[in-house]
Amino acid sequence: MANLRARQKARRMLVQALYSWDLGGADIGTVDAQYRADNDMTKVDGDLFRTVLFGVAKNLNEIENAFRPHLDRDQRQLDPISRAVLRLSTYELLHSIEVPYKVVINEGVNLAKTFGPVDAFKFINGVLDGIAARSRAAEVADRQRGG
Repeated sequence: MANLRARQKARRMLVQALYSWDLGGADIGTVDAQYRADNDMTKVDGDLFRTVLFGVAKNLNEIENAFRPHLDRDQRQLDPISRAVLRLSTYELLHSIEVPYKVVINEGVNLAKTFGPVDAFKFINGVLDGIAARSRAAEVADRQRGG
């Protein structure tokens, strides 16, 4: 359970760090250093935090290309919190195959409920379902069959 909490805390911090990176314009290394200096990381999955933070920055085009077809508006019209949640969750769907897609979607929805505008979680859920259907097709099909 402690590991689960540490991962959840890392994701919460990631939304904030990705938001800061998106709006502040600092390079990702500076954002990482700032978050490590300003926050108590003892109860946070630091490996997950760094892996996803740098992974999103490195794979930003791939990530945005994965969620863009599922948007109902231009990506620039997304609020920065929803954009951060989508980047984080899409990265995990594409690159953290060890995390079940349902867990990724649930975490993304919870983050949107916590940080996002009213009802953003419904939008996030729909977009992540669409990404999972494409990027994790076998896993989704297996789950639908009851596997």
